[in-house]
Amino acid sequence: MTEKPAIQISYEDKGHKGRFVARVNGVADEGELTISKVSDVLIIADGTLVPDTLRGTGTASVLVQALIADARAKGHRIVPLCPYVRAQSLKHPEWFDVIQN
Repeated sequence: MTEKPAIQISYEDKGHKGRFVARVNGVADEGELTISKVSDVLIIADGTLVPDTLRGTGTASVLVQALIADARAKGHRIVPLCPYVRAQSLKHPEWFDVIQN
C-alpha cells in the first residue's frame, strides 16, 4: 500500500482576497484554493488549482477541508462558486453549517 505524502497547508491573506496553499516536501509546485471576502462573514470560494505533480495525492480535498475548518473557526459562510468546492459540498451535508446555497 502506497502512503500518501504529508501535505502542509498555509493561508495567505491579501486584503479582500486570500488563498490556502498546499505544499508537499520534494515537490516544487503548490496547490491553491483562492477566496474572495465579500463581508466580515461571507466569503466566495473562487477556484481550486492542483498541478499535475500533485494529482492523486488528495491535495484538493485537503485544501477544501482547510477552508471548511477555517470558516467554522471564524464564523464565516462560504459561497462555493468553485466547481470542485461545490461538488465536495454536495457530498458532505455535514458542511451545510458553513455552505451558503
